[in-house]
Amino acid sequence: MSSAAIEADRELGYEPATAESRLLLAEACRIIAHAGLAEDILGHVSLRTNGGIQIRSRGPRERGLLFTSLEDIQEVRDNVPMPDGYKAPNELPIHSEIMKLRPEVKSVVHAHAPHVIAADLAGLELRPIVGAYNMPAMRMAAVGIKTYPRSVLINTEELGKEVAEAIGQDPVLILRGHGIVTVGETVKEAVIRALNLEALAKIHVMASSRGKVAYQVTESDMALMPDLGSAFNDGFVWQYHQARLELAGLSLR
Repeated sequence: MSSAAIEADRELGYEPATAESRLLLAEACRIIAHAGLAEDILGHVSLRTNGGIQIRSRGPRERGLLFTSLEDIQEVRDNVPMPDGYKAPNELPIHSEIMKLRPEVKSVVHAHAPHVIAADLAGLELRPIVGAYNMPAMRMAAVGIKTYPRSVLINTEELGKEVAEAIGQDPVLILRGHGIVTVGETVKEAVIRALNLEALAKIHVMASSRGKVAYQVTESDMALMPDLGSAFNDGFVWQYHQARLELAGLSLR
């Protein structure tokens, strides 16, 4: 983050570390939108903080996730009002209730991933039908991907608890007729999981256009595929998406 941006944030009362996390979250929102997982103004990414949750919020200059600004990232704290004109997302309970249930989760993504929604509504179970094409997606599918069967807005504590219980200890969850929830120990991990889930669903939808797909990667082949680690699976992929933003004139850096 540039020194000028950090100084501007300091004037608003944010310390450099907080300014960096706001940049990270704003960038995450732009990445998922640019990748097609969040149309217009719907969806959000969060990060656990010492006193609350930093999250993509609704502001007076709302223009959608693809154009998320640093000012759109606000911290939600008990009994601490947001700046004038800003409001936490209605579905904040998705984030807060999952974080209550799972202390290791530092970041939550909620997006309206179209291919995941389409695959689920078509009755396509997301199975490990790809291998080296996308090994993290293969591994997610191999252990099973759960679906929350309701299509409601998750705007109450009770509904947030239902979603938190539905995802359990898993990394991802499908919300039927609604979208997805992914979690991670870092923002990058949660975002890349969302991208991988959508990539897997897209292959399912494409492959199923001519009938049922019977193929599945064998356990013996799965065992041969290495875990390339977070630096490769998350770090390099994140840098690729940063470059895409830069090429599109959407970089915040």
